[in-house]
Amino acid sequence: MIFAITAGVFVSCQKEEEIAAPERNNEVSQEVLSKLESLYFNTDGVTEELVANIDGTSSLKYVIEGDIVMSHEQLMSMKIDEGNEQGRQYRTYNLVSSPSTIRVIGYTGGGGYGLSSKMRTALQWAVNNYNRLNIGLNFTLDYGTNYQTYDMVIYRVPNGEVGGKAGFPSNGDPNFGVQIFSGMDGYDLNTIEHVITHEIGHSVGLRHTDWFSRQSCGQSGENANPEGAVHIPGTPTGFDANSIMLSCFGSGEDGEFGFYDEVALEYLY
Repeated sequence: MIFAITAGVFVSCQKEEEIAAPERNNEVSQEVLSKLESLYFNTDGVTEELVANIDGTSSLKYVIEGDIVMSHEQLMSMKIDEGNEQGRQYRTYNLVSSPSTIRVIGYTGGGGYGLSSKMRTALQWAVNNYNRLNIGLNFTLDYGTNYQTYDMVIYRVPNGEVGGKAGFPSNGDPNFGVQIFSGMDGYDLNTIEHVITHEIGHSVGLRHTDWFSRQSCGQSGENANPEGAVHIPGTPTGFDANSIMLSCFGSGEDGEFGFYDEVALEYLY
């Protein structure tokens, strides 16, 4: 079952509201939309919002495809990897350098940003998902507050919403901050594991597998730049209902990679 919100709209990776009704600009410039289109992002519903940081500050960023966040500088620095287009069904054009060790910390501090007990357990399960794969990325996990020395910090955002947000890698490094919304505390461990695994997926460069249609959200219609999703050998060319990287999720998730998620990750890394 896909979670529904008001007026029958389906829950995606996150809901649009942020802490204390953040500033939002639905009139994203044509320059930004054109840049997104050149990178084969779905430009439907792109917003510019104040996104909460772990230190209590907030930064103005673009929210793309529901749960992907990028600053203006990050977006404009992204480039198409011309001449090496193979393997783009699941990924952006930014990846993590491989082989490498990604040091992850689950934040346990105050201010509502510390992970709950359920989230800590689900984070361990999510890290285990990646470490079971035959890839060049190795994840280590600690819990604490000294997040500045780590490659990736997973933290809770006390907004009562469901889902999370994350960015993409840059300069060969994974995205640093991964948000898990406090409303996830109301769901079981497998569903929380699903969301954390999904957001870490963005952080190492994975795209929504149904970015072109958002079919998992009950949407249909004209695809957005389907030529941008170049087939990864051994994976489906169409909708993969078992992918953990679908745009929307339901209450019955098992928190595990689908078969073709593993194929895609092992191809890329």
